[in-house]
Amino acid sequence: MTIRTIMVSVDLGAATADRVQLAAGLAERLPARLIGVGACRVPSFLPVGDMLAVERIYEDEEQRAREQLEGAKALFEREAGALPRTEWRSALAEPLAYHAEQAREADLVVVGRQGPTDGDPGPMAVPTGAVLMAVGRPVLVVPPGLERLGPGCAVVAWKDTREARRAVRDALPLLSRAERICVAAVGPDAHHAGAEGVAAYLAGHGLTATTHLLPDPVIGAGDALLRFAGREGADLLVMGAYGHSRLREWIFGGATRDILQTTPICCLMSH
Repeated sequence: MTIRTIMVSVDLGAATADRVQLAAGLAERLPARLIGVGACRVPSFLPVGDMLAVERIYEDEEQRAREQLEGAKALFEREAGALPRTEWRSALAEPLAYHAEQAREADLVVVGRQGPTDGDPGPMAVPTGAVLMAVGRPVLVVPPGLERLGPGCAVVAWKDTREARRAVRDALPLLSRAERICVAAVGPDAHHAGAEGVAAYLAGHGLTATTHLLPDPVIGAGDALLRFAGREGADLLVMGAYGHSRLREWIFGGATRDILQTTPICCLMSH
């Protein structure tokens, strides 16, 4: 797999500028085209009462939404810097649906972490977990405050599942730039998860990886992975995302949910 096009979600939250800078730096190093995407939905109103008043309210809301999109475009163009290949796309539309539509042209989608302490990113933001389940592309989750994805250590969270296999393959362009790769299997089945096979797969692509088994974590699997990544000084965590939809809600497994909300490093997830 090669990454030729990166799509970054742009809203007006406090962490957006850093996220765009990180995506731009990644696009410069790969190299890849960078697409900034923003969407804002105009609220709908029931056609009752004074129709002229309803129309005025709608026009005001539409103007406000257009101003937000213009602000997001200016932010993207400022933070993307002098990249030779950038593109801005926006619409008066529901943000999640628009992002999922635009992701058809992307090899990698970059979104922000949305944990309980991360603040409100505003109406243009897309729910991180819902994007992950909807776009059909690998998703790089970026926590607030990170302006660069370093080339140091990458940790592959291994579980012998379809999602994990896809994540490893999707991450090859990033893993090939890492100085060290650790394959970590967590839980009582760690010895039988096939971590050595993953290391062999990576070796077939010219990459060297060490395997680490964590069979008896005293904490949850997500926390164990993040602690291991912290001890290794990792810049990137690669893992499969486990979840399913229930009507309009996205229900995730414990490790996926915990990492989506608390990861302090960039996390590439595939579903």
